[in-house]
Amino acid sequence: MADVVGPRSDVSTVEQPLDLVRLSLDERIFVKLRGDRELRGVLHAYDGHLNMVLGEVEETITLVDVNEDTNEEIIRTVQRTFDMLFVRGDGVILVSPPSRA
Repeated sequence: MADVVGPRSDVSTVEQPLDLVRLSLDERIFVKLRGDRELRGVLHAYDGHLNMVLGEVEETITLVDVNEDTNEEIIRTVQRTFDMLFVRGDGVILVSPPSRA
């Protein structure tokens, strides 16, 4: 079983791809998922499969409908919030760390 990584104070260097995720612990991150879903939330924990526990989550789902009369695409978004969310790693496409500006 893969080790779960939680908050800790290690050296802030990036040598491996998951080091960037480790440096984002307890920070607000952006996660793009399959199915036109996007999450923004605080990263509390993750493992080597990119299973993640996020808190204070804002989910945005983009839906594309087609008007049958005009064949026009109608794009709409649905937004939801969650106090805590477990994200399964096999649905993750992209993880973006917080802006350091």
